[in-house]
Amino acid sequence: MASGLLTGAMSRERIANLPDDDWRRTNREYQEPRLSRNLALANLLTEIGKAHHVTAGVVAIAWTLHNPAVTAAIVGSRHPGQVEETIAAAEFSLSESEYERVRQFVVAHP
Repeated sequence: MASGLLTGAMSRERIANLPDDDWRRTNREYQEPRLSRNLALANLLTEIGKAHHVTAGVVAIAWTLHNPAVTAAIVGSRHPGQVEETIAAAEFSLSESEYERVRQFVVAHP
């Protein structure tokens, strides 16, 4: 879940308000230009998820599991709601066009 970036719950404001000692403040995925790319990807995942009434996190996990080379996704959780989201992702499938939209984004923005 990229430490929250792919859940759709992160925003520039939230990141700017992280505590000074939060390790994400110095992580390259939370710094430009990666931050803009990651937030754009989260927005795409959120957009796809809304059509199915699922979260960006569910879409991210389902996209990963769609790859035939992937046999499992290791997903951490901090509270029961996140476990429920992971279970939902195992039962959710993307259409080929949705999978391709995310794939094209990832390829275009390495």
